[in-house]
Amino acid sequence: MTSKFWRGLAVLLVIAGLMCVASCAKKPVVSEPAVTPAAEEEAEAKRLAAEREARAAQKALEEERLREERLREQAMLRKEMAERERFLNEDIHFEFDKSRLLSEAKEILKVKAKWLRARPDVSAIIEGHCDERGTNEYNIALGDRRAHSAKGFLIDLGIAGERLTPISYGEERPVDPGHNEEAWAKNRRAHFVIQ
Repeated sequence: MTSKFWRGLAVLLVIAGLMCVASCAKKPVVSEPAVTPAAEEEAEAKRLAAEREARAAQKALEEERLREERLREQAMLRKEMAERERFLNEDIHFEFDKSRLLSEAKEILKVKAKWLRARPDVSAIIEGHCDERGTNEYNIALGDRRAHSAKGFLIDLGIAGERLTPISYGEERPVDPGHNEEAWAKNRRAHFVIQ
């Protein structure tokens, strides 16, 4: 029995040893890369920087759009002011002692009618003027005929008569105070004022 005992004990010791060796064997440890606090901070910083860049790009696009819109509005305002000034400052002229519209005057009145059609809320005064020759009474009547001549042409172009008020100043408001044909030609006119 002793030999069996010793053999059994040896087998047990071998098995226990093998188990011990097998359990203590180093297994390769597969670990996920460790995320360090520094790496996390760096990733967060990159994300925040990307967000800032996107917001800055969006803001730049919006500012550019607003700038272009302001430029368009300013251009439209300048155009509107130029058209208004042209309406106010471009007089029509008449021949001596006449109230008949010249072809140049008709072209100017067509532009004025277009401007008035685009602004149905605007009314205008048509001032009839004369040169200094003739009596005051005659020139008042001639200025009135000139103002009514311009009004009639504008009505024919589709402008409502109630938007146009003719008035005569005769020779009272000369544009050029000179006493020669050049000055008189400038003074024989119809001038427009916005009411």
